[in-house]
Amino acid sequence: MTESPLWTPDPARAEASALWRFMQPLGLKSFEEVLRFSVERPEDFWSGVWDFCAVKAETRGEQVLADGDRMPGARFFPGARLNYAENLLRRNDETDALVFRGEDKVQRRMSWARLNQDVARLHRALAAAGVKSGDRVAAIVPNMPEAIVCFLAASSLGAIWSSCSPDFGERGILDRFGQIAPRVLITCDGYYYGGKTIRMADKAANVLKQLPSAETILVIDYIGEAEGTAAALSGGETLAAFMQGHSAAPIAFAQLPFDHPLYILYSSGTTGVPKCIVHSAGGILLKHLSEHVLNTGTGPGDRLFYFSTCGWMMWNWLVSGLAAGATLLLYDGSPFHPSGRVLFDFADEEAMTIFGTSAKYIDAVKKSGLVPRETHGLRTLRAMLSTGSPLSAESFDFVYADIKADMQLASISGGTDICGCFVGGNPLSPVWRGEIQGPMLGMAVDVYDEAGEPLRGGKGELVCVKPFPSMPVMFWNDPDGAKYHNAYFARFPGIWCHGDFAEITAHGGMIIHGRSDATLNPGGVRIGTAEIYAQVEQVPEVIEALAIGQDWDNDVRVVLFVRLRPGVALDEALAARIRTQIRAGASPRHVPAKIVAVADIPRTKSGKITELAVRDVVHGRVVKNKEALANPEALDLYEDLPGLRT
Repeated sequence: MTESPLWTPDPARAEASALWRFMQPLGLKSFEEVLRFSVERPEDFWSGVWDFCAVKAETRGEQVLADGDRMPGARFFPGARLNYAENLLRRNDETDALVFRGEDKVQRRMSWARLNQDVARLHRALAAAGVKSGDRVAAIVPNMPEAIVCFLAASSLGAIWSSCSPDFGERGILDRFGQIAPRVLITCDGYYYGGKTIRMADKAANVLKQLPSAETILVIDYIGEAEGTAAALSGGETLAAFMQGHSAAPIAFAQLPFDHPLYILYSSGTTGVPKCIVHSAGGILLKHLSEHVLNTGTGPGDRLFYFSTCGWMMWNWLVSGLAAGATLLLYDGSPFHPSGRVLFDFADEEAMTIFGTSAKYIDAVKKSGLVPRETHGLRTLRAMLSTGSPLSAESFDFVYADIKADMQLASISGGTDICGCFVGGNPLSPVWRGEIQGPMLGMAVDVYDEAGEPLRGGKGELVCVKPFPSMPVMFWNDPDGAKYHNAYFARFPGIWCHGDFAEITAHGGMIIHGRSDATLNPGGVRIGTAEIYAQVEQVPEVIEALAIGQDWDNDVRVVLFVRLRPGVALDEALAARIRTQIRAGASPRHVPAKIVAVADIPRTKSGKITELAVRDVVHGRVVKNKEALANPEALDLYEDLPGLRT
């Protein structure tokens, strides 16, 4: 642990933050004080967020929290009636709402006025097609302006949105949308990735054959082939033709209960058919406003970017930035095409203020040899956010040494389950090497040991001990709530157990050591895989790594798979250096019994490596849902490896 923080907020900047303004009428003087207030007085905190962020609603109702001692079962603002889309479309001027880059092929802008008009026209077109509150609208779409228009138009009616990215395979799409029976299916005509054009007509046609519920089929024009694609789909129509002739006049947004379903997200599906997680309009709006406005400091002057696809919850989180009045910077395609400079070029050219990405991206930039502080100005950039997997201490060093020194680095962690964060950044606290700054406001986060007792000075289960607004409403097709209960509350009754292996630091921050179900147990001692990866990926020859526990000789031994740079072979000398690095940087217990070189590492659609699927293959077990993986063929590399027989 370093003796001084990597970054400390300038007092003037801290006192200019929205969080500071929020605290002043309450007489609160520090982040620790406002965090304590937010978890000890949840009714006052969440009603304060509502008022401070000027939530638009037909009514807020009298009660803030009903059954606040129940989890699950607590209900926030049970008497409220509001509309999520109305709160995102409060601006209506000619400045940028959305700025879009599709690799080096497409550049577009959409003003707030145009966004409002397009949502209004599509709202009326959907209503004319019979779409009503509660209907599902499913979309296979890139991260582009039309995706946001479609989402907001659906939610303006009270329809339930669900999306995935167009790189999903047919089975992966059907495993998701087949469970929710969408009335509307939206697709793109194609997309760009790595400089290549990928057409969607055949995939969309095959999906539609197995989605009999879809009555309205719309095609977004991205690669210039929307009309041909629509013609190839039975009942297909271009989005532009569908909207034609409908008025762009302001609309009457459907006023719905706080817990009315907004969208359906999905678990990764690597252990079976994905769980359909239903999130509420009010809960998402309030949680995201708290995270954007108070924790991140997002406001009308910001130009907010998060590298994401429409198949990852960070897209949903990004879109809510509109409710804070920010301009959204959208990018679709490879972040390394035509070069590793592309996202930093975007940052400079569009005066990006908040740069959101994944820990894997930061590591990839580091390994590429790019030094953005030398190649780019990044003058307006004030914060970098990272999630998706734990951010190593060495990546903290890289960000501050080689990207920008005077910038907040906010490592954040949460999940699709809550479509938000348990822990993350804040504008008032310092950033310490390798640590997440602390709990998000309103989140009663703790770490429990195996017996369900609070744990300090050690690693245990990340839990949340009090209700929060963005808990799922339910799982789809889970009438008695059993799947929902078992997913989060079976381990510690009445306590949300998230499944992350974590520790609270001496600074009150948090370190995530990986997923609990992927922790290793050699000799009965729990080890987080992230601790191993942080060391291995410092070895220059290693691009990335994956570790599992292999059942062996009545115990568990650590097996490390490494993907090496082209032309590098795993010889005894390299294996010895890897082991030395792990022993010195972590501990002797972290040192793998076996190191195996592989050509590829399997990952989910959102880019997370999947230890569980590899562990199943190594043990000869069937992987239940390969379609959940971006590269399922990589699993074949782990079958019956000779090096793991002895």
